Amino acid sequence: MNPEQLSETIVDVLAALVADGTITLPDGVPTQVTVERPRQKGHGDYATNVAMQLAKKAGTHPRAFAELVAERLRAADGVSDVEVAGPGFLNVSVEAGAQGRVAADVVAAGAAYGRSEVLAGQKINVEFISANPTGPLHLGHTRWAVLGDAIARVLQAAGAEVAREFYINDRGNQMDLFGASLEAAALGRPIPADGYQGGYVADLAAVIVAEQPGIVDLPEDERLPAFREAGYALQLKEQQDQLDGFNTHFDVWFSERGLHAAGSDGSVADTLQGLKDNGHLFEADGALWMRTTDFGDDKDRVLIRSNGELTYFASDTAYYLNKRSRGFDHCIYLLGADHHGYVGRLRAMAACVGDDPALTLDVMIGQMVKIMRDGEEMKLSKRAGTIVTLNELMDEIGVDALRYSLARYPADSPLTLDVAEITKASADNPVYYVQYAHARTCRMMENAADVGMALPGEAFDPSLLDHELDGRLLRALADYPRVVASAAELREPHRVARYLEDTAAVFNKWYDTKECRMLPQGDEPVTAANESRLVLVAATRTVIANGLDLLGVTAPERM
Repeated sequence: MNPEQLSETIVDVLAALVADGTITLPDGVPTQVTVERPRQKGHGDYATNVAMQLAKKAGTHPRAFAELVAERLRAADGVSDVEVAGPGFLNVSVEAGAQGRVAADVVAAGAAYGRSEVLAGQKINVEFISANPTGPLHLGHTRWAVLGDAIARVLQAAGAEVAREFYINDRGNQMDLFGASLEAAALGRPIPADGYQGGYVADLAAVIVAEQPGIVDLPEDERLPAFREAGYALQLKEQQDQLDGFNTHFDVWFSERGLHAAGSDGSVADTLQGLKDNGHLFEADGALWMRTTDFGDDKDRVLIRSNGELTYFASDTAYYLNKRSRGFDHCIYLLGADHHGYVGRLRAMAACVGDDPALTLDVMIGQMVKIMRDGEEMKLSKRAGTIVTLNELMDEIGVDALRYSLARYPADSPLTLDVAEITKASADNPVYYVQYAHARTCRMMENAADVGMALPGEAFDPSLLDHELDGRLLRALADYPRVVASAAELREPHRVARYLEDTAAVFNKWYDTKECRMLPQGDEPVTAANESRLVLVAATRTVIANGLDLLGVTAPERM
């Protein structure tokens, strides 16, 4: 019996109490109740506060309500005992057989275990990297590459239709500066003072000249745009390859230029006209403004400056509407700490275009991450040319260690990671600890096969998983779907990482307990209890592998 099944059983009990007139619920019987693992040992296998939630509506006291539920629940299949505790908590113990069946359910579901339909029917856009195609991706992009991808994975696991989107900032003065820097490097001239100074610029210029030898002989007014576009194509391809190597794959690479192209659907021009028609724009001081203060923004926002230049906010507005026109019900943005002021203006913008931002928009602001090596921070500065690139981080730290270390913290937590700590092969290193637990389950399965053991199939006897630690491990495995659903609904994939660490700890304690031994010793015959624990090991392997996959981290079979 897992938490979902127990929740259904409690709902059935409530429905029966209402049907026979024992209790009255004016709002009707809830479709589900919250069931959790109790924090303290001795408080049963699961706990629920449903009595405290419903007693007032039923016109009675929580403990009295809880006693009514407990009396019926004790007779339910799979329930061994129910205790009413405190002001009205229900602590539920389940039969070993009912609990043990969780292991077989996990093995049968395989890679699908933990997936649900909680968010079914929702179409969600997750935009989590917005970068200029003017240099390699660096540490500043790395955290978002991990968190955005992990958020997308848990959303999909919860049944949502998800698109991962990369917003290419390929318009504006920075692109011309990039082209001028490449041109100067190719011609042996000094890089412009406000251009891009990194060593990668000279390397990129050399590639362009090798591929297009005639580019240096173009007329001056044609040469810079040619270098700009050639550099753009090469640098964007490099960014795409970097992210693929980091196990982060985008469904959409959206060009900012497309928002400004004449005749394009959802263009900036169309957006401005629509806002004018709706009465949300006004002119002042020679500029065009959006009246975002009507919807809680701290000030109105300029869309077109007095010199006729469009602002970034004009593009942001058109881009949001473009996403909505593509059928996305919800748009998630992951932005850096320096974009904190964007939250209010984006919400006001969504309201200006007729949406309810509480329903269609999530803006997540993340904090910066520092990587320490030998006691010193690894620095980055794209313009100064001292960047720490994503490729360098992958080479030094490794994809798995880097992804897991970044995924196990909330986005809004400032983060400092030490290279030596997150790469060491030690139980003190969380990624190693979790991956090693998976590798241990694989080795146990191999050892079982060596002595002729196999998964028992229909002969599996769940009641033999009757040790206290069998129960703890089973409850941990049963909790996985709830953790995934919660991570999706709250946009917090770090919950999966922390769950994996806790579950690995329970598994390791189970592994070290002689009474829970899976393999027969010496010449002992293989028993039904051995086979039942083999199912439990296989289930543990499945859950750890599934959880690591949601973080974009591999589940090694050997370490």
